[in-house]
Amino acid sequence: MAGQYFTAWEGGIRVPFMIRWPGKVPAGRVSDEIVHAVDLFPTIAALLGAKLPDDRPIDGVDQSTLFRGESDKSRREGILVFCADRLQAVKWRNFKVHFYEQDTMVSPALKLSVPLLFNLYTNPREDTGKVITDSWILGPILRMVAEFEASVKKYPLIPMGTPDPYRPPGRGR
Repeated sequence: MAGQYFTAWEGGIRVPFMIRWPGKVPAGRVSDEIVHAVDLFPTIAALLGAKLPDDRPIDGVDQSTLFRGESDKSRREGILVFCADRLQAVKWRNFKVHFYEQDTMVSPALKLSVPLLFNLYTNPREDTGKVITDSWILGPILRMVAEFEASVKKYPLIPMGTPDPYRPPGRGR
């Protein structure tokens, strides 16, 4: 796979994940479903019977049914891929669109005049000579971007360097 950490290529975002919990998680299952690191918080909370905070939005989704083998499907259809503070790519199902091209974490990210669109089943290496032109895929991808932008308007991002523990505005200290 192309890419490295801090790039939007599959080699930078696709990482192996293993979970072992005898009696709770079936052994030997393999899945290619999308699970994001932010899903671990609500998933572990659900597995332990803990309640999530209700004073802020939670980006992750509970993946406990996937992990316990009760479902073969992720509760997530895609992810937005940020590098630094820039939305660089969006992965939806087995497709990905790149809005920027960046080969390494130290190379500059170049805004593309025409996004690169890949089918990750037929082109898992994201070979730029094999981009696809199925423009219908942009509909669901742009919907994901619009949903994110709407959520940020409603719940502004937490600024870098904010002291911990974080207190949402209007909640007092």
